[in-house]
Amino acid sequence: MNLGNYLTRSATYWPEREALVCGPARWTYRQLEAEANRLASALLRRGIAPGQAVGTFAANCGELVVTEMALSKGGFIRVPINARLGGDELAHILRDARVRVLFVDTAHAEAAWAAVQESGADCVVVDYENRAGLGTYRDLLGTGIEEPISVDVEADAAAVLNYTSGSTGRLKAAVQTHGNRLANMRKRLMSPSGAPTPDDRYLAPGPITHASGMVLLSLLARGAAVVILPAFDTGTFLRTLESERITSTFVVPTMLNMLMGHPAITEVDLSAMRTLGVGGAPVSPQRLRDAVEVFGPIVMQGYGLGETTSGITILTAQDIVRGIESDPELLMSCGRPVFDTEVRVVDDAGVPLPAGAIGEIVARGPDCVREYWNEPELSAETFRDGWVHTGDVGYFRADGFLFIVDRKKDMIISGGFNIYCSEVEAALYEHSGVVEACVVGVPDEQWGEAVKAVVVAHPDRAPTEQDLIDHCATRLARMKKPRSVDFVAALPVNRNGKIDRRLVRAGYWAAADRQVN
Repeated sequence: MNLGNYLTRSATYWPEREALVCGPARWTYRQLEAEANRLASALLRRGIAPGQAVGTFAANCGELVVTEMALSKGGFIRVPINARLGGDELAHILRDARVRVLFVDTAHAEAAWAAVQESGADCVVVDYENRAGLGTYRDLLGTGIEEPISVDVEADAAAVLNYTSGSTGRLKAAVQTHGNRLANMRKRLMSPSGAPTPDDRYLAPGPITHASGMVLLSLLARGAAVVILPAFDTGTFLRTLESERITSTFVVPTMLNMLMGHPAITEVDLSAMRTLGVGGAPVSPQRLRDAVEVFGPIVMQGYGLGETTSGITILTAQDIVRGIESDPELLMSCGRPVFDTEVRVVDDAGVPLPAGAIGEIVARGPDCVREYWNEPELSAETFRDGWVHTGDVGYFRADGFLFIVDRKKDMIISGGFNIYCSEVEAALYEHSGVVEACVVGVPDEQWGEAVKAVVVAHPDRAPTEQDLIDHCATRLARMKKPRSVDFVAALPVNRNGKIDRRLVRAGYWAAADRQVN
């Protein structure tokens, strides 16, 4: 099998239709197919073998989409790296995945080169632009050929290493196979909202290494156009919806919050829009009401994670309208299971629980991951008997709707990104003025959750709030540093003498509607 064949087929059906747009750059299907073939063949000619890892570390650009398709064609393992990660985290990924080629943009080239040096990886850095001293993307393309490339791969072979922070603060990679990605594509073609068509135009406003990019293969397989925003800006986003006649898009709740407060939202023509997806973090019922008021009855939301490759439940546009009109509790739900994914709520022994009973949410299906890369112990903990244990706690309503009420693990979801408390605490403890620290997620109107540090300071060298925020900013990716710090005389402890994180967190969530914002 080869997922790149879907692009080749689309290029035979719709060669002159627009496939990809990013700023002034535009690719037809014929051009996208040719460029992806040239890149895949160039990598093979350079000695990169199918099954070896190729990474990307760049802000949104059209070349990221070309690279994704080329890596599928060549049978390589794609390693999409969040462009907000710090140098130490990047170096870890390069070592862990044994990345052979790293594509970067100029803004990230210096950090990438430093990380390659630190990691000791046998890795070539290729700049999408023209930074002096590095190989350039255009130079590499010049060594390839346009004839279709289709390296046959096994369905169980690794296609994507999806790195996220682990509960220990260590980055881990869910191994998404070619079969997982194919199942993801099929699921999106079977969506209750309908399959994409050649008349659809999808806007990706967030990082396409993240949730915004998960739909690309299904869109390109159906001849739709993909429009990429280099960076999210509310005004640019709204103007692009109008100027590009966008029919569907996906936003995280943080983006939705920004959009609802932007004055231009009532001034742009949104008549082409048919679907507005929201996901990446829970969204408040009020924001769903606000979105429907502005965009109409086209808003839907879903729930999924990197370990399931795609959404495992969906709250359809019709469900949300019903919630607004007659069933307000429904707006707290993340929906019902999608297509061929099974979802259960189980007790600690893995026994399914009846409707209304709270337990851990687990899922299985052809798009569900079976392991983490180089993490056998963590794999055994998360992937059991064919089921992905999500670490999220919830319950099913009698009519089949799933509700998330909390998380087992100490994870914060802020602006659609996963942040683990232990990682932030480790950075805080590196400051000489910190005696004890407990990090929790607290309600935040803009980001869903914000990182809060609760600290016992050293009496002789007490830091200020800004001292600790600045300190963490030098050690963590920007979205992981605390947004605020509270100082206390002592932190509560449980019966085992450990800091009682749940009790610390509870004080900030006492007035919230639910325990996941």
